[in-house]
Amino acid sequence: MKTANPWKTQGTRLIYDNAWITVREDEVVRPDGEKGIYGVVHFKNKAIGVLALTPDRHLYLVGQHRYPLDLYSWEIPEGGCPEDEDPLEAAQRELQEETGLTARNWKLLGTAHLSNSVSDELALWYLATDLVEGEASPEGTEELLVKKVPFEDAVTMAIEGEITDSLSVLAITNLAVLLQRGKI
Repeated sequence: MKTANPWKTQGTRLIYDNAWITVREDEVVRPDGEKGIYGVVHFKNKAIGVLALTPDRHLYLVGQHRYPLDLYSWEIPEGGCPEDEDPLEAAQRELQEETGLTARNWKLLGTAHLSNSVSDELALWYLATDLVEGEASPEGTEELLVKKVPFEDAVTMAIEGEITDSLSVLAITNLAVLLQRGKI
């Protein structure tokens, strides 16, 4: 059921713009009728995640230092997809760049808005199977470690907070439910 938007935008002001995001501040009338402001982060790329799963149910994870949080993070292979790029092609590129893997089989498992109270960032995640090993080619901003873990260990890492990246947690738990229900 779709409802009418109770927010009224009176004006908008660009606060920040770079190659990846824009930040704007909107003058609004809130649902309660009071005037206010609302900050919105617009992402210029979709977020893409890849669940690279082996026949014996091991999952590839990528570890890297995440600058905004100043911490090391284990995640599924991820990256950005420009608006003019096919998301599957972006997923294939990111998997190869970060792990050296290519996959013969791909399936889109889901989509979600990662932080819909302040941003429009859309995430898509894919299951990649029938994997072929190759040479990784990470970007200059990435210093990566790659490890292969039993899928159940990855689920435990996501549930117990060892994996905190939202796209990774969402994709791993989504795949766990699909496997449990026999949908995959």
